[in-house]
Amino acid sequence: MSKWLNPVKLSGDLITLEPLALSHIDGLKTTVADGELWDLWYTTAPEPAQVSDYISSALSDYDQGHALPFAVIRQSDGLVVGTTRYLNADVKNKRLEIGNTFYAKSVQRTGVNTECKHLLLQYAFEQLRCMAVEFRTHFHNMPSRAAITRLGAKQEGVLRNHKIDRFGLIRDTVVFSILDNEWPAVKKSLEFKMGRKY
Repeated sequence: MSKWLNPVKLSGDLITLEPLALSHIDGLKTTVADGELWDLWYTTAPEPAQVSDYISSALSDYDQGHALPFAVIRQSDGLVVGTTRYLNADVKNKRLEIGNTFYAKSVQRTGVNTECKHLLLQYAFEQLRCMAVEFRTHFHNMPSRAAITRLGAKQEGVLRNHKIDRFGLIRDTVVFSILDNEWPAVKKSLEFKMGRKY
């Protein structure tokens, strides 16, 4: 049986999303060091020494058909400035989640995230024919919650005592989603934010 999620390259004006590979180790180490992203206790960004294992785990999830991880490459200089992925893929019900996303601090609030999510959502709804795309984040990750809301996603609810984090603390997870019938309006809004005129 063929996979639902297959390697694909998605390109915009600012970034290209290309399938994550072990060749991105050094670039992703530089990414997490820019802002010491691992030090934000409510995120899942690895420390530089853990980047190789992080990528290997993502690739294992891909091999099992659960995920499709990407490196976020800046168009202007070809540098790795982040990572993101499709995960928790449910081919039967045409649902997936976009998550495990982090960017170098230097590209945060620059339009990179908006374009990244536009590319991922467009492919999910228009090529994979998803019925719904989810976003999940830590209850205490207010920047992420605000960013997801700005995309046009609606909050579904809070999964209380959802999981135990790397510090042994119990995490509440906030769940957002965009439905297929909402995508045309969300797409228009994202393209407006990116300054595109159609």
